[in-house]
Amino acid sequence: MFLELIATIVAGVGAAGVVLLLGRVLGGRLPRWGAPVAAGLAMLAATIWSEYDWEARTVAGLPEGLEVIETVEETALHRPWTYLAPLTTRLAALDVAGMQTNPQAPGVKLAEVWFFGRWRPVDRALVMIRCEPAAQARVTDAALADVSAADWRALAPGDPLAAAACAEAPERSGARDDAPGGSASDA
Repeated sequence: MFLELIATIVAGVGAAGVVLLLGRVLGGRLPRWGAPVAAGLAMLAATIWSEYDWEARTVAGLPEGLEVIETVEETALHRPWTYLAPLTTRLAALDVAGMQTNPQAPGVKLAEVWFFGRWRPVDRALVMIRCEPAAQARVTDAALADVSAADWRALAPGDPLAAAACAEAPERSGARDDAPGGSASDA
């Protein structure tokens, strides 16, 4: 956030400097209000670019094995340009590389879902995903001990979480050392 603020200020100062330099080269023929207007427009353009580029920068920074399964686009009254091109403000990624299975429950996968939001801290949840019929469950100690005791919630056909989790991929069995314990919120 701080670096984006600095970049926005630098864009404004740079645009104002270019207009002032251009005014000097033209012998003072540009209006006096040109520099502040150019600075304001450059700062607005830098801010808009930063907002729209957030998703691409975030996805590019994801570690290998995380697959984006969902993005959320929003429009806002205070950002009228989002009505022309909606702005991606949140995304969810599934840790495909760290997904686990249990030999006693072969159709159920244990996976971590990461949630990224613009101006929000990263959050994650540990979920169980059943492939047939597609469903997800919150991870609890009871659910880990007995999969049938889990509170399964049906997923719509073609749900991106089930599609990504149930695609043919290398699977690991057993417990992860870095997996968070206890319960996690629903995805």
